[in-house]
Amino acid sequence: MRYGIYFAYWEKEWNCDQTKYVKKVKKLGFDTLEISCAILKQMSDEQLREFRRMAEDEGVVLTAGYGPGASENLGSQDPDIQKHAIAFYSDLLRKLEILNIHTIGGGIYSYWPVDYSKKIDKEGDWVASVRNVRTVGKEAFDRGIDFCLEVLNRFEGYLLNTCEECRRFVDQVDVPSVKIMLDTFHMNIEEDDMCGAIRLAGKQLGHFHVGENNRRLPGKGGLDWYRIGEALRDIGYDKTVVMEPFVQEGGTVGSDIKIWRDLSHHADENRLDTDAKNSVAYLRYVFSGPYSDYSRSYKA
Repeated sequence: MRYGIYFAYWEKEWNCDQTKYVKKVKKLGFDTLEISCAILKQMSDEQLREFRRMAEDEGVVLTAGYGPGASENLGSQDPDIQKHAIAFYSDLLRKLEILNIHTIGGGIYSYWPVDYSKKIDKEGDWVASVRNVRTVGKEAFDRGIDFCLEVLNRFEGYLLNTCEECRRFVDQVDVPSVKIMLDTFHMNIEEDDMCGAIRLAGKQLGHFHVGENNRRLPGKGGLDWYRIGEALRDIGYDKTVVMEPFVQEGGTVGSDIKIWRDLSHHADENRLDTDAKNSVAYLRYVFSGPYSDYSRSYKA
């Protein structure tokens, strides 16, 4: 498995210079940097190529995450929105190919965050989303990109809340590039058996996010990381594990994620770096082998 971290751990705004984190994550012991697709809208092809060169020079693999806006909603029943969303993803996939990114994940079958003041038609949106994800997924396949559908908790999304729902959705799409994406934070809210959900995803698991029950780094909450790692080993998961902690209040990131208090204990950048370095070392350790090797209790 490769281990990565989402840039927003250090940021309060989605639209920022994410290239500066390439060297940082490598220094801290990560293999992968996950970026937000939000910045790609403003980047030229040459800037994309330069970003790719930076990552390749450092030996860092890039992955992408995205929370689509309402106008980019593949699950909309509005034909104009569907047309715009498909065109948006076609352009986005082209940019990801330039960046040599082979994995995109998120609520990319719907939109985020959901406006619950509007009427929800889950059944109708499901049908529309399956059809449109199939269209986009075929282009993703042609470009060598896994299109990974993140299972979200009920407060952030309504279409796919459990692994069982996502597996059924992916089976209906029936395109090899369209895969399941799980996130331990969301699973902790929705799944009856988190490890059972991982095993249910099986070979269809294309991307995996990790964060504690409190949205902090692994090792700073209450989840059983050994058991989670055991489940991943049971299904032969060998792709990327990306940390997605959100610990700072304020800004667009804090508002969208609903971080209303400082979970970092007012850490400066050096402290944030040290915590991330310790956490990835901890996760590599507990995900690496059988219980007999897990001989000490360690908190990052």
